[in-house]
Amino acid sequence: MELLYKDEHFIAVNKPSGFHVHPHENVQHRVSRDKICLYHARRMMKQHVYPVHRLDAGTSGVLLFALSSESASKLCRLFTERATHKTYQAVVRGYVKEEGDVQLPLELDSTGDLVDAHTSFKRLATVEFPVAVGKKFPTARYSWVEVTPHTGRYHQIRRHFNRISHPLLGDAVHGDSHHNRFFRNHLEIEGLCLKALRLEFTHPWSGEKVSIEAPHCEKWKKIQLLFDPALPPESKLKSL
Repeated sequence: MELLYKDEHFIAVNKPSGFHVHPHENVQHRVSRDKICLYHARRMMKQHVYPVHRLDAGTSGVLLFALSSESASKLCRLFTERATHKTYQAVVRGYVKEEGDVQLPLELDSTGDLVDAHTSFKRLATVEFPVAVGKKFPTARYSWVEVTPHTGRYHQIRRHFNRISHPLLGDAVHGDSHHNRFFRNHLEIEGLCLKALRLEFTHPWSGEKVSIEAPHCEKWKKIQLLFDPALPPESKLKSL
C-alpha cells in the first residue's frame, strides 16, 4: 500500500482494489488482515491510526487516516460537512453524453428512506468493440468518465450510473454480468472499474489547499490503453 501524503496530523495512502478500509462489523464477513488497509497503515506508521472516511472494497485510490483522535474529529467533520472535493474515474457500459448531472434520490441502506443524491460526470473517452456482448446490440461500447459525487450516499456512483442505464464495469451488485465477464475474460481487466483519483480540501490546521492524487496502478494503465484511439479495438482483445 503506497504512501501518498504525510504530515503530523494525517496520512493518505493509495488503497488497492479488493482491500477493505477496516474489519467488517459482522463476524460472518471476516476478511484476512492482509486485505485490511487499517492494519497496513498501522504497520506503516508504527502507531495507531484512525479511519475518517471509507471507500468500497472494490474501489481503489486516495484514502485518508488520521494520526490522532483530535485529527480524526476535524477530518471527519470535513466529510460530513461536504467540505472536500472528490474526483473519481470509472468505466461504464455504453456511450454516455459528454457531460451530465444525475440528481436522483437514493434509498438509505439502514431505513430505506429516500434521500437526495447528486453526481456529475464528464466523458473522457470512448471505445467500441465489434463484438456482441449479450443479445441486445451487435457491438460493445464503453465510456471512460470522470465523476464528482456532490453527496456521499452508499454506493452512490455505482447506483446512479445503473439508474441511467450505464452501469460500471466490474460491479457485481449494480452492474451487467455479461459485460463484466467480457472485461474479465477478453480484456483481462478484473474487478470494479472505479478509482478515487483525487481528494482536495482545505487543511484544517494550516489553511492551505491540499490536493492528493493517486497514480494509476497496472489495472488502470490497462484501462488507459483500452481507450487509446491510436490502437485498433481488435488488437486489445485477448481471445474470443
